[in-house]
Amino acid sequence: MRWHIALLYFLIRSCGRLPLRMLHRLGAGLGWIFWVAHGKERRIAGRNLELAFPELDQAQHAALLQRTLAETGKSFLEVTKVWSGDAHAALGLIREVRGVEFYDAALAAKRGLIIAAPHLGCWELLNFYLCSRAPIAVAYRPPRQADLEPLLLKARGSLQAEQVRAEGAGVRTLYKRLSAGGVVGILPDQEPKQGDGEFAPFFGVRALTMVLVSRLAQRTGATVLFSFAERLPRGAGYRLHFVPAPTAIADEDLNTAAAALNQGVEACVRIAPEQYQWHYKRFSARPPDDPQRLY
Repeated sequence: MRWHIALLYFLIRSCGRLPLRMLHRLGAGLGWIFWVAHGKERRIAGRNLELAFPELDQAQHAALLQRTLAETGKSFLEVTKVWSGDAHAALGLIREVRGVEFYDAALAAKRGLIIAAPHLGCWELLNFYLCSRAPIAVAYRPPRQADLEPLLLKARGSLQAEQVRAEGAGVRTLYKRLSAGGVVGILPDQEPKQGDGEFAPFFGVRALTMVLVSRLAQRTGATVLFSFAERLPRGAGYRLHFVPAPTAIADEDLNTAAAALNQGVEACVRIAPEQYQWHYKRFSARPPDDPQRLY
């Protein structure tokens, strides 16, 4: 780890000593800055919310956008608490787990389990919870700044998750783990490269959607569950959710399977819509028959 990345890690751990309530208050303040500055976070999130919730009037849209930016700010700062160096202390922030019976049943079946974890709530805390319950291989996309990768591996690996790149040999590792009845974690709502996905509806808008989850489920017979850590009000902690995936997620037709994947993500997002990563350009890639630029 290079010196400036080591310094960043030190600052993250130092900031993580603050109480979660204070971090969330500071994060909400950061969200207010996003709002008044009219920066890219507000512009992208606003456009995404227009596309996803066209039924909202102007006042409703503005209110949801303000809440979304506040939650975005919280997500930027709360990660310092999760990455503060004590994973077990971070797990103490979990107040409730809903749907854990689906998770326990999938583990008991020993047919393999895929956890599809959207960019919703505090997904870094979910990673720790999953590591605390069973050995897990987590697929990740290397950061654009290569210097950050050692920091991410160190911060995320304190409970010894097996971290594999979502490419080449890493994908083969995922197949092996599932075939042996293991657990695999994947972020299902990242836009894949052109040619590596299918265009499928997401909140009524066609979005380039990964097919890796569906292919893994098709070839291994593994169970797929969606999961996320919902942020509770006033820094009270988190509520974890496990939600069964639509059965069509393992359909042999990849377009049908991709649509089911997006349905599962959408069902989770509707539980806590303001906590989704709306500042990500989810609809930037367009189908050949729809060349319009949405951003």
